[in-house]
Amino acid sequence: MSHQIVIMGVAGCGKSSLATLVAQTQGLSLIEGDDFHSADSRAKMSQGIALTDADRAGWLSRLGEELRQHADGAVLSCSALKRQYRERLRAAAPDLRFVFLEIGREQAQQRVSARAPQHFFSTSLVDSQFATLESPLGEARVLRLDATAPLPQLQAEVAAWLQQGETA
Repeated sequence: MSHQIVIMGVAGCGKSSLATLVAQTQGLSLIEGDDFHSADSRAKMSQGIALTDADRAGWLSRLGEELRQHADGAVLSCSALKRQYRERLRAAAPDLRFVFLEIGREQAQQRVSARAPQHFFSTSLVDSQFATLESPLGEARVLRLDATAPLPQLQAEVAAWLQQGETA
């Protein structure tokens, strides 16, 4: 069975790392959400300016189109911080699953600071990520994981969840 999965959470939770590993082990296409941000959005984030819903609208549309183009299965790394963002993605892929990497503010700040030389996202935006986050817990097809767990453990938990969904 093919799966369409979003690995979501605030900056620094490990979305890209887990999405890459899940895509590899499940034999699915990887869609790196950061690759689809506009130049203007990247510039804003690098300057410490939080994106607005309007800034994210085109990005979410593009990610939805990517999911439609990968109907045979894909793993998307995307913050998907608000329920309305997740609903837009679900509209593009009705059986979409979400893996929510939950992390504390302090750990997220440390991780974002550590990657600062290689990534456009400003460390000053971590607080805005937490302010924007609307927890997906209670929504259908959502798995919550502790983002501080070792990557192989997280991948194994996702694989078990996907397998369980196939047999349920």
